[in-house]
Amino acid sequence: MQFRTILTLIGLLGSLASQAAPVPGQAPGLSAADAVILDMREAFGKGQTQRLTELLPRTRNHVLAPWAAYWELRARLETAEPEEISRFFNRFAGTYQEDRLRNDWLLLLGKNRDWSRLVVEVPSYRMQDDREVRCYVLAMEHSLARVDMAPEVKSLWLAQKNKDEGCALAAQLHFDSRFLSEQDVWQKVRSALELRRNAAARQAFDMVAPQAGVQWTALTAKPEQFLTRTTLSNQRQTQELVVLALIRLAQTEPQRAAELLTGRWQKHLGQNQRDWAWAAIGTQAAQKLSDDALEFFAHNKPSAMQDEHLAWYARAALRQGDWLRVLSAIEAMSSEGAAETTWVYWRARALLTLPGTEAARQQARQLLQSVAGVQGFYELLAQEELGLAIIPPPLPEPLTEAEKTAASDNPGLQRALAAIALGLRSEGVREWNYSANLHTPGGMSDRELLAAAGLACRHEVWDRCINTSERTKSVMDLSQRFPMPHKQAVLARSREIGLDPAYVYGLIRQESRFIVEARSGVGASGLMQVMPATARWTAKKIGLTDFQPHQITERDTNIAIGTGYLKLVLDDFAGSMPMAAAAYNAGPGRPRAWRGQAGAPVMEAAIWAENVPFAETRDYVKKVLANTTIYAAMISGQTQSLKARLGQVGPRDADATGVGTDLP
Repeated sequence: MQFRTILTLIGLLGSLASQAAPVPGQAPGLSAADAVILDMREAFGKGQTQRLTELLPRTRNHVLAPWAAYWELRARLETAEPEEISRFFNRFAGTYQEDRLRNDWLLLLGKNRDWSRLVVEVPSYRMQDDREVRCYVLAMEHSLARVDMAPEVKSLWLAQKNKDEGCALAAQLHFDSRFLSEQDVWQKVRSALELRRNAAARQAFDMVAPQAGVQWTALTAKPEQFLTRTTLSNQRQTQELVVLALIRLAQTEPQRAAELLTGRWQKHLGQNQRDWAWAAIGTQAAQKLSDDALEFFAHNKPSAMQDEHLAWYARAALRQGDWLRVLSAIEAMSSEGAAETTWVYWRARALLTLPGTEAARQQARQLLQSVAGVQGFYELLAQEELGLAIIPPPLPEPLTEAEKTAASDNPGLQRALAAIALGLRSEGVREWNYSANLHTPGGMSDRELLAAAGLACRHEVWDRCINTSERTKSVMDLSQRFPMPHKQAVLARSREIGLDPAYVYGLIRQESRFIVEARSGVGASGLMQVMPATARWTAKKIGLTDFQPHQITERDTNIAIGTGYLKLVLDDFAGSMPMAAAAYNAGPGRPRAWRGQAGAPVMEAAIWAENVPFAETRDYVKKVLANTTIYAAMISGQTQSLKARLGQVGPRDADATGVGTDLP
């Protein structure tokens, strides 16, 4: 582990209990007190309430004692006495653990409809970042005083990704009181189903159509059969069920959904229902990179579409080079949607591309100036579009000793570093983020964020270094945002195999934030997040004949295998950095399909990247290429071009020889 010597992080505690003699069988460098903390975390994960209570007294003087107390009480929160919970709040006042337990307590009070206690506890809740807690508060206000908070309830409810009790309760109460309409609830069902949030969709469906469970099963399991066998009707519930079936069918066969809408159901649906169905079909076709997408979108006006539909309308229009429709889609977005950097950039590009007046060109320049910078993908492209150099900005004024000391003395940051050092990364990251962003209203100031990021950098906790520094608004320290740990190993290996080291750094920053022991939920490991099967395949390809699976988390082995695979992927895609990045994230087969077959258009790689169907991969490609451009500027000290790195993307040349067609 990177920081086994925990005392370097918690020197303020003096005679810390972690100085106790190690117990037999524990890892070298791990104290008895540390071992108890780890035992408690394991017991908490297993729900071993009695074990937690037995171990708690042995953590009294440990820097992570607040975590131990939290685990012990949280495990039995449903049976704990309110007075005991109050004592915890008082004992750990001002800590993340106090606010974390209060969050848990508020959720339990809401679940139990204990409004008298909820109203007392809510004002002390500092984080204020849990939508479900807010929904319980809205439910309470409506239950006690019939307060109409329908707009906020609807906004929170639509934003929830998963089925939840609090926002569903607030929505149900407002629906029962007719502050939310049937149309509002059907919108939730449609949106959730379209985004494949099936549990949330069903929860809302049961609110508005509680007796239609059989129809729900039929339309979600076999939507085409449902659409062809259901008796034609103008009855409201049947209309809505048909829209849901069309959404479901479009997810696999948008063309067939369009045929059934046109030939069988269109005249039996209301205008709003037809508009949504066509937008959903167009969206699914756009995500499949179908040339039919624009035709489907053309069945209704952009003003009748939701932002998610309009985003895919704009992407499909970009792919087809239809700049007028790009502009039309973006201008129809909500003010919040249109303000996203992505759409500010493409709106400006559309204005510059279409024939227009000098006023339109001036508007385009103003839009580009509003987002230009070095903070991200479209910021860099806007910078280039304006003809401005991409170079590192001046560093902020150096931190003073007082600013550094304040960060070092921050109890929350200290506990976070100690937790991460002990291997409790999840707990450490949550406490760090709370301390930097939520402990005080508005979070830390820019200078405080720079000092906190500097503390993380000094302790080589690179993910907190980067993420904390990225929150500054008026100043920017690229050395914090784009650190270069393991520099000698990365540069040597990159040059040895002919890779741009800036590209390697850009990818590692996105993959693992330089956490050597990082492991993803699907099993990818190490700095370059290599999957086990890929590691074995690549090891053979690059001549690591003695490779063993456990070596994948070793720094140099991980870099050797990760860069070796990246080079093979890059060669397979003829040096295209965006396609190679997509392949590294989603597997090589997908970007091969996304580039199109013979006859498909050649387009700017920025347009290609924006049309990547998977949100995760789309975001990944853009961030890796932006990272690469910034690292290149830092390494070379010279201005760089993101556009040059992007290049163009189109079908593979018919006579091109596949370099790595067996790439995993």
